[in-house]
Amino acid sequence: MSRLSRAGLAALLLAACHTGLPAPANRPISIAPAESLGFDSTRLAAVGTFVASQVDSAYPGAVVAVGRHGRLALLSAAGHYGTDDPRTVDPATIYDLASLTKVIGLTTACMILVDEGKLDLDAPVQRYLPEFRGPMKEQVTIRHLLTHSSGAHWWRPLFREATSRTAALALVDTTPLDTLPGARFVYSDLGAIVLMQVVERITRERLDRYLAARVFEPLGMTATRYLPPRDWRDRIAPTEIDTVFRHRLIRGEVHDENAGRMGGVSGHAGLFSNAPDLARFADWLLATRSAGSMQPALRAGTVQLFTTRQGIPAGSTRALGWDTPSDSGYSSAGTLLSRHSFGHTGFTGTSIWMDPERDLFVILLTNRVNPTRANTKILQVRATVADLVAQAVR
Repeated sequence: MSRLSRAGLAALLLAACHTGLPAPANRPISIAPAESLGFDSTRLAAVGTFVASQVDSAYPGAVVAVGRHGRLALLSAAGHYGTDDPRTVDPATIYDLASLTKVIGLTTACMILVDEGKLDLDAPVQRYLPEFRGPMKEQVTIRHLLTHSSGAHWWRPLFREATSRTAALALVDTTPLDTLPGARFVYSDLGAIVLMQVVERITRERLDRYLAARVFEPLGMTATRYLPPRDWRDRIAPTEIDTVFRHRLIRGEVHDENAGRMGGVSGHAGLFSNAPDLARFADWLLATRSAGSMQPALRAGTVQLFTTRQGIPAGSTRALGWDTPSDSGYSSAGTLLSRHSFGHTGFTGTSIWMDPERDLFVILLTNRVNPTRANTKILQVRATVADLVAQAVR
């Protein structure tokens, strides 16, 4: 489906809403020949070959998805579920997204609330969350949280210090700031947890329920959720052998210890998904950035705002929630995606990048932390995958 035809579809959906007609159901994103989407098929095939070559070196298994213009050009799986699970990975294998939760979940919720006029980016956090208190915290805005410039500390061991979600949130809200708001970029899980509380306060729903109803169900993302049920277990790639909190192999529950202490639902981690679902999400976001959408309802300008580098603080690459390619050329985006690209990574070995200039998305899902987090080869793999994809675009 071309960008123009997707814009036309958005118009038809709008007309349907005004006439009372039901909007058409979402269908899975389909696969098209690489050449028809503007790829060199030989170069694109090299992406899957490279991902497969890193099995048992950078990760036990992986799935890569590449698409343009509303279609998938590549959906390739390689390797096995885990070091102790020889089953072959397939494109539907579900992975712990780790910090992709911050953008697929939390940032998307914030976009919707900003679009609806319920969340003001430049309002103080305390307007929505009075419990967020301490020196200088009255200066922290929603924009600061989304750009990781709030001055919040990057992390603390909530899983050791708290015994419940409520107690963990109280610790986060009262943790002193490290720096003056807006002065320094510090990637902060604590900031994401604060922002999650803002979303939950506005929506009066826990984040998992809100996202299910407003994002995942409308998009037909049936393999995306917090707290995957037990009958999903065999479809989920295991992560780490937890030696500090749960003292066992983690499979089908969130890898992040603090999110685990919070019952598996947090703004910074907790989502599970697979490559076809994320391809659908990426295609929706790119289409919405161009022409707006009805399901979930968002204006194009809102998505453009959230995916544009903010310059807060000076020199930071961060957009709102999302990241953008590094000026130095060293990042998970590689060196060849456009400066208007946006994306994010996850600690478990996941990443997603979108390039609106090429109407292109690149998704890589792995469980590189299995059996331990010591292996960091994923850092080079992500950049290479992005560059190989960019080189395949004609």
